Amino acid sequence: QVHLVESGGGLVQPGGSLTLSCAASGSIRSINTMAWYRQAPGKQRELVALISSGASTNYADFVKGRFTISRDNAKNTAYLQMNSLKPEDTAVYYCNAAGWFPYRYSEVWGQGTQVAVSS
Repeated sequence: QVHLVESGGGLVQPGGSLTLSCAASGSIRSINTMAWYRQAPGKQRELVALISSGASTNYADFVKGRFTISRDNAKNTAYLQMNSLKPEDTAVYYCNAAGWFPYRYSEVWGQGTQVAVSS
């Protein structure tokens, strides 16, 4: 089994910053993509940012220029640096990883971490 553990969420004022971390552990042969999604109350879960094993990245338009995704392949860990946070960024942020775990290609989700942006 593979587990993802997110950390770094919390309450921050508008314009502030937070860094989320997602650590993968368990029966991992290789991780292809790692991604961050978010889900606000009453809304569907949406992709925030994705990074491939080769460090190619994709961002949702609503975070371009404000958020940065990165990963440390040696630690099986992904990060999401969030700057210039807005109240509309308030949501539960979920980490997702897709890869060979270890002999079947599948994806796993973390339990989520709450981010609240409010004055």
